[in-house]
Amino acid sequence: MTSPRIVHVATSAPYDVTVGENLLQDVASAVPESAMRVLVVTAAPLRRHVDNLKALLDSRGLTVVIAEVPDAEEGKSAEVLAFCWGVLGKSDFTRSDVVIGFGGGAVTDLAGFVAATWLRGVGVIQVPTTLLAMVDAAVGGKTGINTAEGKNLVGAFHEPLSVWCDVRALDTLPRHDLVAGLAEVVKCGFIRDPEILTIVGENLTMLRGEGREGSLDDATRAVLVELITRAIQVKADVVSADLKESYLREILNYGHTFAHAIEYTERYQWRHGAAVSVGMVFVAELAHLAGKLTEEEVDRHRTILAGLGLPTTYPGHRWDALLTAMRRDKKTRGDLLRFVILNGLQNPVRLEGPDPAILQGAYAAVSA
Repeated sequence: MTSPRIVHVATSAPYDVTVGENLLQDVASAVPESAMRVLVVTAAPLRRHVDNLKALLDSRGLTVVIAEVPDAEEGKSAEVLAFCWGVLGKSDFTRSDVVIGFGGGAVTDLAGFVAATWLRGVGVIQVPTTLLAMVDAAVGGKTGINTAEGKNLVGAFHEPLSVWCDVRALDTLPRHDLVAGLAEVVKCGFIRDPEILTIVGENLTMLRGEGREGSLDDATRAVLVELITRAIQVKADVVSADLKESYLREILNYGHTFAHAIEYTERYQWRHGAAVSVGMVFVAELAHLAGKLTEEEVDRHRTILAGLGLPTTYPGHRWDALLTAMRRDKKTRGDLLRFVILNGLQNPVRLEGPDPAILQGAYAAVSA
C-alpha cells in the first residue's frame, strides 16, 4: 500500500488534499468537533461505501442524513438542489454542521453548491470517487449546477474543509471513466508539469487498462497516486494564487471552451474527459495556426491522448452549433471569444478574438 501524499492548498481558507488508500476513517475524523449533523450527498452506486462512512460517523455521536441524488450530470439540476435544501431544512442543519460530497465530479459540484448556499455557507468535505473528480472537480472551490442553457452557469466559489482522494475507489471505476479522467491529468502536464507527460507516456498500456479485470494492481495504484498528486499540485499552485478566476486560473480551462461546447451540443452524453481530449487537440491546432506551437508539439497532444484511448476528433458539419455554444463560455467577454492556448509547451497564454478562418481551420483539423 502506498503512503498517503498531502497537497496543501494555500488559499485564504487553506486546506489539505490527501491522496492515498483506505482513507474512510480519516474522512470521519475530519468532521469538526463543533458539528452535530452531517449531510452526505451521494449517488446510488456508492451506497455501500457511504453506509460504511455513516457507521464511522455514527460512532462519533453525529446525526447522519444521506441525500441520494441522480448519478452524473442529471444530479446537477435546480430540482435536485432544491431537494437537498429541503433535506437540510427538515433536519435542522445549522451553520456549524457539515456537508460531505461523496461521489464523482457531479456530486462534488452539487454538494459544494449546497454547502455554499445553505445559511450562506456551511462547511463541506469532499470525497471524490472518480479520477476526474479527484484531479479537477473536488479541488479548487468551484461549485455549481447546470441549466438548460449550459453547464455550470450557476455556481459559487466555496472552498472545502478538506479533500480525500482514495485510489481504492478507482478499483470499481469503469475503464473508460478512468481513462477519461486522465485527460485532466494530461492537461496539467501540458500547462505546467512536463513530468506528468513523461510518466503517462511511459505507462500508456498500464493506464489504458485494456483487458483488466477486477481491482487495480499495486503498480497501477502507485502510478495513479503519483499522477493524481502532481495534477492536484498544479491546480493547488494556480488556485492559491487566483481562487476566483480573475486571470491566472483560466489556464486550468485549457481545452475546455471547445470541450464544453461539445458537451452542450451532445446534451452531456459525452464524458467530460473525452470532450476535453478533443478540446486540447483543437486549441493545439489553433495555437499552431496562430504561430505559437510547432507541428511536433501538436502531434504530441494526439500521440499521448490517442495512446490512452481518448478521442482526438469530432464529427464535422456541427461548427455553427459549436460556435454558438462557445459564445456562452465563461471566458467570453461580450462577443469576443477567448481561448487558453500554448505558446510552447508549459506556457499557457490567451488568444482573444481569433480570426474566424483559423477557428474553422482548427475545427477542420479535428474533424478530419
